[in-house]
Amino acid sequence: MRRITRALLAAVVAVGLLAPVAALAQEENGRGAGAGDWTAPRTPFGHPDLQGYWTTQTFTPVERPEYLGDKEFYSEEEFAELQAQLTADGVDPLARDAAILEDAGERQRGLYQENRDPSYVHYDNAVWLRTDVPKGLSSRRTSLITDPPNGRIPQVTPAGAARMAADQARRNNFTGYETRPLPERCIAWRHEGPPILPPSYNDIHQIFQTPDYVVVFTELGTTLPRIIPLDGRPHLPEAVEQYGGASRGYWEGDTLVVESKGFVARRNYRGSAQHRHVVERFSRVGEDQIHYEFTITDPTTWTSSWSGEVPMMKTEGPMYEYGCHEGNHDIRHILEINRNLERMAAEEAAAKGSE
Repeated sequence: MRRITRALLAAVVAVGLLAPVAALAQEENGRGAGAGDWTAPRTPFGHPDLQGYWTTQTFTPVERPEYLGDKEFYSEEEFAELQAQLTADGVDPLARDAAILEDAGERQRGLYQENRDPSYVHYDNAVWLRTDVPKGLSSRRTSLITDPPNGRIPQVTPAGAARMAADQARRNNFTGYETRPLPERCIAWRHEGPPILPPSYNDIHQIFQTPDYVVVFTELGTTLPRIIPLDGRPHLPEAVEQYGGASRGYWEGDTLVVESKGFVARRNYRGSAQHRHVVERFSRVGEDQIHYEFTITDPTTWTSSWSGEVPMMKTEGPMYEYGCHEGNHDIRHILEINRNLERMAAEEAAAKGSE
């Protein structure tokens, strides 16, 4: 009885989602039909009010699946079919890889946790991670990337490819804690931004405003909340690097524009490190929506800049503390296990040598 009730609820919610989300993608800029008739609320000091809780949860992939080619938008019929499948009762919110499969049958199978490889051990994601409004597609777009037109990250430069290879080698290195990647040690996650990209779960962002600052506080985050000054101060010297970079904001009409740079070299984002420059734009386009778009430039990593957009939808709080400490506690055991494996391999080699 409970499964039937949840299934009916999910179906009703999914149908309710189709109209606003489909309308969102009617215009190619993602701002939605009729957005020009709506006036953004203002703070007491006159700025457009971005404050509150916003969710970026979506099954829409960052990069367009290759089988879709140059198809920028799903048709309304394709969108409705996918939305119903993705928001159905029991779907695993972490099954993002399944969501981009071309074959509907394979996608259906991959969306449910019980069909995963038996080696996958986890709590019941559909119970613990499912939100009141089930995760679906955020618009009819086939990717969050809007430029290049193919919906994919541009070609990597030779220097960028070498950096990616070095980073991969570092991940395979267990000689000491210094070589382990930052996410493993709960120091910095890739999605925290800038740019802001949807995490796997707990995808709420809280925004605060004062006349001189905007604060973006990410729920699933290990770095500090982003405190963005609006007073025109210059960026920090190049020698000063931070995990979240240094952000500087200003208002361009009713759009908050934020420029960020000065990232720590080891804060790798798809191969890009300290030379990354990110420009973000936050525009309140509806009572329940912020239109968020970004452009990333790093000529040492990619042959061109690239851009994307992520609808931020109004949601309810509270946010929960993300106390990620396991990596720093477990680093000792991660290294111990590797020393044991090395010793076993050496003993095995010595045994073979003595035969």
